[in-house]
Amino acid sequence: MTVPADPERGHGILAVDSGGSGLRVAVGTSGTGALAGRSSTVPVRTGERGIDPGHLMDQLVPMVRASGAEAGVAALTTAVVGAAGLATLGDGLRAGLADALARAFGVRTTALAADAVTAFTGALGARAGAVVAAGTGLIAIGTDLTDWQRADGWGHLLGDCGGGAWIGRAGLEAALRAHDGRPGGSARLLARAEERFGPMTGLPGRLYPRPDRAAVLASFAPEVAGCAEDDPVASDILRAAARHMAESAAAVCPPDGHPPFALTGGLVRLGAPLLVPLVEEVARLLPRARRVDAEGDPLHGAVRIAADLAEGRLVLPVDGVLLSVTHRA
Repeated sequence: MTVPADPERGHGILAVDSGGSGLRVAVGTSGTGALAGRSSTVPVRTGERGIDPGHLMDQLVPMVRASGAEAGVAALTTAVVGAAGLATLGDGLRAGLADALARAFGVRTTALAADAVTAFTGALGARAGAVVAAGTGLIAIGTDLTDWQRADGWGHLLGDCGGGAWIGRAGLEAALRAHDGRPGGSARLLARAEERFGPMTGLPGRLYPRPDRAAVLASFAPEVAGCAEDDPVASDILRAAARHMAESAAAVCPPDGHPPFALTGGLVRLGAPLLVPLVEEVARLLPRARRVDAEGDPLHGAVRIAADLAEGRLVLPVDGVLLSVTHRA
């Protein structure tokens, strides 16, 4: 990919979204945005140095070449890689990915972004505000365009309060309370849990050893939402999740003006049982904030960052941890 960029369409850009469920790639130009893309359901491995740049490149090279050919983009000048776990597992990527992308595609400018940053940018663009990214886990991120602020995102054992795994675990606890005859149980959730997982006495043995137990817990969150209309226990779980989301948003929201707030991620699909109490909790804890719908997802956010970076108009804070940029001659 060494043909000069088309001046009418802008610079060739590469956007990557790497997460626990796999890898997504978009190729396009700074003037037109994404034009073609590919996806893989194979997550990038982690090793002694964290996220494995070699494994990432092994997947990227064929996906990017195929996408570039489809898009008619012959030269890639700018790349943005959004990666889950970048803040704590990104040393290997920071050390070698820019060189690898330069060798493979001629990329001259590479940005590495935490997936929370690409989620924020996909949802709100390059403006001050706050975003809660809620899927299996949960993290809140906000900026006044000077610094990034983040809250939670500590994983399903220590945090991610209000996320999918948190909701699913709370629902299964209520099911087990009903199974035992303890207060606070839900017969409806018990029936849903037994239908999905089998007898409750075998649940710990089936759940605890699994490396994907956070995802398994999160798979029960839709069942909690499905019971919420007629079950006060399920309804209270979702109200508590909404309160946790609003608390995290309040911790990162810029203090001045009337900043926008958006929710993004898979939990949006739970619908009114979660979103109605969330609106109420945000109004209570963040009366200045304006709730808006997310404009796009993390891959869309990576495309936006790449286009702004290629055109020299990036205004998001570059802090070297949540968002870092490397330029090559």
